[in-house]
Amino acid sequence: MNTSVKLKPNNMEYPMNMNNLAPMEPKGNNLFDRVVSILEQARLNTVRSINNNMVIAYWLIGREIVSEVQDGEERAEYGKQIIENLSRCLTKEYGRGFSTTNLRYFRTFYATYSSRIPEIRHIAGGELTASKKRHTQSGVLEAMKMAVEQTSVKRGFSPNLGWSHYRALMNVKHQNERLFYEIETEKEGWDVKHLKRQIHTFLFARLLKSRNKAGAMELASQGQEFTSPSDTIKNPYILDFLGLPDAEVYHESDIEKAIIANLQSFLLELGKGFAFVGRQKRIQFEDEYFYVDLVFYNCILKCYLLIDLKVGELTHQNIGQMDGYIRMFDDKYLTEGDNPTIGLILCAKKMKRLPDTR
Repeated sequence: MNTSVKLKPNNMEYPMNMNNLAPMEPKGNNLFDRVVSILEQARLNTVRSINNNMVIAYWLIGREIVSEVQDGEERAEYGKQIIENLSRCLTKEYGRGFSTTNLRYFRTFYATYSSRIPEIRHIAGGELTASKKRHTQSGVLEAMKMAVEQTSVKRGFSPNLGWSHYRALMNVKHQNERLFYEIETEKEGWDVKHLKRQIHTFLFARLLKSRNKAGAMELASQGQEFTSPSDTIKNPYILDFLGLPDAEVYHESDIEKAIIANLQSFLLELGKGFAFVGRQKRIQFEDEYFYVDLVFYNCILKCYLLIDLKVGELTHQNIGQMDGYIRMFDDKYLTEGDNPTIGLILCAKKMKRLPDTR
């Protein structure tokens, strides 16, 4: 199915492919640049189309292997023999890429996603919107299970995820957790390396610690959505990318410098919509000056985030200090449209019982 899109500069119409590929729109100020942009977009679409079709092919191959084994003798040796014979024949016909290890991956891929529709899914608006119905605590786990199963059954495979993405996702044991990572990868455009890091640092589990059981259902069915400041908080934050050497004693300044040096990774760890504002932000109160270690702004929540770094255990004094920073910052820097500021204390060890704060 083809439609067209009009470009305002010259009112010319260009074809827009609706088969899960991005529309090709010429970009540039001269003929050469516009032609180059068309060719580059066409190459990208070709690569994506090949990757998408291979994902479906591997799922179908896995299904055929599972079906063949199930129809045959019920013993492990029989299944092993089928895979070895198939690998030998495919390698002879097509060359590399069909080792027994890869064929086992295809089989596992089908087993993991056996309820999926074998097609590349169109991304439609509102498709990942979770139900707004509230559940009682007693029925929430069953509701979560049903929501995940229904979402998974109606889904095909993402046009933005390749075989390497699904290889990484197959290592996630639990279905709701696996679906969360798939949704987030699709929405945020994670590459495979970043997806693996989020899996290995247990992003799903860290987000769950700041939510109730109903929040777990929402995470599993629609990914991470920001509706309140608490939705941005993870527990704990994993800063393994800082590359700090082993040392008995660290100073807050050491950590601050390492964060600035790895700012892109730190922004990804913070979550969605964060922009860096400054470090050692000075706040004046009467004749005194105070300094906030790091300041960020969240473009989704329309609010500032103040971060105070502490190398030791969290104390009541730290919390009181942050509360003061927030009040002074709101009074001095908030403009029309900004929501109240969030304070985050990154420390080595938290208190067993936190006091109530605003």
